[in-house]
Amino acid sequence: MGRKSRESHVNFYLGQGIRQEGKLVFKGQARVDGEFSGAIHGEGLVLVGSTAVVEAEIKADRVVISGRVTGNVVAGERIELKKPGNLIGDVTAPLVVMEEGVRFEGHCHMALNQGNQEAGRLKLLGARSAPEA
Repeated sequence: MGRKSRESHVNFYLGQGIRQEGKLVFKGQARVDGEFSGAIHGEGLVLVGSTAVVEAEIKADRVVISGRVTGNVVAGERIELKKPGNLIGDVTAPLVVMEEGVRFEGHCHMALNQGNQEAGRLKLLGARSAPEA
C-alpha cells in the first residue's frame, strides 16, 4: 500500500501480494493489484489490475476492471471490463464497455448524465456481429 513513485499520476497503489481491508477514499487515480476488501470511493479513476482480488463496493468517476471484483460498481462516467476481468455485482454508469472474454454476473443500470453523448450505451468490444439475414 502506498504511493507509486515511478507513476506520479497514481495517487494510491496497492501492489500484488499485499492485502488491505477498510475504506479507501481518494482523489485522482487509484490502482489495485493486490487484495482489497471494504469500500473504494473516489473522485477520479480506479484501476483494478489483472492480479487484483477486490471484495468491495466501488464508487468513482471511471472504473477499469481487469481483475476479480465482487461487489457493486457505480461510476459517474464509465465502467470498463477488460479481459481477463471477472465482476460479480451490479454496475451503474452512463457508459459500460465490456471486452469479449470477460465474466460478468449482475445487473447493468445505465444512469444518464446530461451532456454525455455516449450516455446510455453498452459496448461489447471484440464481439462478432451476427451475419445479416
